Amino acid sequence: MAGHSKWANIQHRKGRQDAKRGKLWTKIIREITVAARAGGPDPESNPRLRLAWDKATAANMPKDNIQRAIARGAGTGDGDNYDEIRYEGYGINGAAVIVDCMTDNRTRTVADVRHAFSKHGGNLGQDGCVAFMFRHVGQFLFAPGTSEDTVMEAALDAGADDVATDEEGVVEVICEPGKFGEVKAALEAKGLTAEMADVIMKPENEVALAGEDATKMQKLLDALESLDDVQEVYTNAVLAADE
Repeated sequence: MAGHSKWANIQHRKGRQDAKRGKLWTKIIREITVAARAGGPDPESNPRLRLAWDKATAANMPKDNIQRAIARGAGTGDGDNYDEIRYEGYGINGAAVIVDCMTDNRTRTVADVRHAFSKHGGNLGQDGCVAFMFRHVGQFLFAPGTSEDTVMEAALDAGADDVATDEEGVVEVICEPGKFGEVKAALEAKGLTAEMADVIMKPENEVALAGEDATKMQKLLDALESLDDVQEVYTNAVLAADE
């Protein structure tokens, strides 16, 4: 596994997100709208909306934008209705890929996703072909050097399932999606700020890719993430850090 740095992958992913702030706002607005439509306009009683609100705040989105998106989702404002769709497929060397979308045009979206897969050496699969390789969880990742004991005390008391530190010193907290808000609040109360915190599809096992395979896989992931209707892309591939 030399060169397959989880921390490097985390930082690279975060860097890609930071570089796409304008598009990030659009994605968050869609998530807020759908979350409000599904669970109501009150973030205190709607954990999904609370998470979307926190993402919006972290992305420096004005409060007026957030409230307009909530109003659209709750049916008190004008706006498009988005459908949530999940696509599954395979990347380089059979690496598993999940693509979560929100769209007002399913025909356009599936065509765009299929094209991205085929252009970059992957292929779109059937529903359920790779989802069983992932687990739906809340995840918090802390930088190397963070005290595992401090994280563990706060997280487990708040209902987290597991706390683990890898060989690089990255501390990971895993919880049930419904416990995400409680665990986040408990960690922050201890002064602990995660580098990344989200409700995700976490792979049960990882596939290491290096060299040309890693480059090809990154191009596929970038192509999928660049699509307007794509909200999140998950993979079990771990890409070797550039030398």
